[in-house]
Amino acid sequence: MHSILALSLPVTARLPASDVFALIAALDPAGIAITALSGALLAARMRQTFVTMAFFAVVTGVGGGTVRDLLIGAPVFWVHNAWTAPVCLGVALMVWFSPARWWQGESTRMIEWADAAGLGAYAVLGTAKALALGVAPVPAAMMGVITGCVGGVIRDVIAGRPSIIMRPELYVTPAALTSAICAGGHMAGLDKMIVWPLAALAGFGLRGAAIHWQLGLPAYGPKGNGEK
Repeated sequence: MHSILALSLPVTARLPASDVFALIAALDPAGIAITALSGALLAARMRQTFVTMAFFAVVTGVGGGTVRDLLIGAPVFWVHNAWTAPVCLGVALMVWFSPARWWQGESTRMIEWADAAGLGAYAVLGTAKALALGVAPVPAAMMGVITGCVGGVIRDVIAGRPSIIMRPELYVTPAALTSAICAGGHMAGLDKMIVWPLAALAGFGLRGAAIHWQLGLPAYGPKGNGEK
C-alpha cells in the first residue's frame, strides 16, 4: 500500500505530531458537535426515537474520521478519546429536549452554515493528520475530503435518502479545495499556521457561496425537455 501511495507524489517531511495533536484538541470538539447535530436533526425530522437520534449523531460525528484512520492505519481517534461519544450523545439530548421550532425555518439555514464551517475545519484536520503520519500529499488531501464528507454520506445512506454528494449543491468540492490548499502549502514549505486557517476559510467560503447562490457543477448528459 505504501508503494502505491508513494507513486502519487513524493512524501515530504512529516508534520510535527505535536502540531497535529494541538489541531485535534482545538477543532475536534466543535467539529464533532456540529456534524453530530446534523445527524440528530435528521432523526428529529424523521420523527425517530431517541436511540435512533443518538445513533445518527454518533455515526455522523465520527464517521469520516473513522474511515480516514482505518485507511491510513492509525488508531481510530474516538476509541481512545473518552469525550467523543459523550459530545455526540449530549448533542442528541439537546435536540431531543429542545423545542422543534428552534430547528425550523431560518434556524435550519444557520445549521447549514455551521456545517460549512465544520466541513472546512475537518478537511484541514484530516489532511494534516495524514501528512503527519507520512502519507503522500495527494492521498493526504483525499483523506481530508473523506474526513469532511463521509460522516454525512453514511448518515444519508442509513436514513435511506439521497446522499448529500448526489445533490447539485457543491459539497465535496469545497472539502477538496481545502484539502488541496493544505497539502499544497505543506509541499511548498509554507507556514502551516497561515495555510491551515486560509484553507479552512476557502472551503467555508465556497460551501457558503453554494448555500447562498445554489452553486453546483454541470451534470452529465442531456438537460431534459428533449435537449441534446
